[in-house]
Amino acid sequence: MTFKKVCTLDDLWEGDMESFEVEGQDILLVCAEGGVIKAFQGMCPHQDIPLSEGKFDGKTVICRAHLWQFDACSGKGINPSDCALAEYPVRIEGEDVLVKTGGITPLFAHT
Repeated sequence: MTFKKVCTLDDLWEGDMESFEVEGQDILLVCAEGGVIKAFQGMCPHQDIPLSEGKFDGKTVICRAHLWQFDACSGKGINPSDCALAEYPVRIEGEDVLVKTGGITPLFAHT
């Protein structure tokens, strides 16, 4: 699979997160502090709650349901620390944000 255009840089400002569907995958794009754009699975690995319904402070993505927290630069779990979000490759071409979903499977955690 190849990189697919998801949005433009104007659609995602520093400190923002947005949900997109790319080739059947729920993707959460975040623009972390410093303007770094990352793409993660869009559903919380705990109970399949859309992460876009939670909060994002530029550093941490927080699920609304049970307040699970994930580092916005790595996808690693903060609370709890033994889980993570699957990360999708991101490429910027001019003003376009592209994401590649092939070969990446969303992760699921303990209950």
